[in-house]
Amino acid sequence: MSYYERHVFFCLNRRDDGVACCCDHGSEEMFEYAKRQVKQLSLNGQGKIRINRAGCFDRCAEGPLLVVYPEAVWYTFIDQADVDEIITSHLIGGVEVERLKV
Repeated sequence: MSYYERHVFFCLNRRDDGVACCCDHGSEEMFEYAKRQVKQLSLNGQGKIRINRAGCFDRCAEGPLLVVYPEAVWYTFIDQADVDEIITSHLIGGVEVERLKV
């Protein structure tokens, strides 16, 4: 059994070569928001959900991105409402959010 039921990785890579990156689209703020929400909902900890930082996913043109494991579902997001939908639908309900998948 895995230590976490689900593990969520947010791309927080910053590029200095002028190429677009997830952090150009608010990924850092949405990462912090997701961590707070999961904690506030008491969904964090062993056997539950872990929200983690990640380096570049090498899919910069599709960003901002996060990936949920063990399902390996890739999402894009715009704002807190999108992150809330991923938390409620996928992380809590087990139903993937088709409109945000990449």
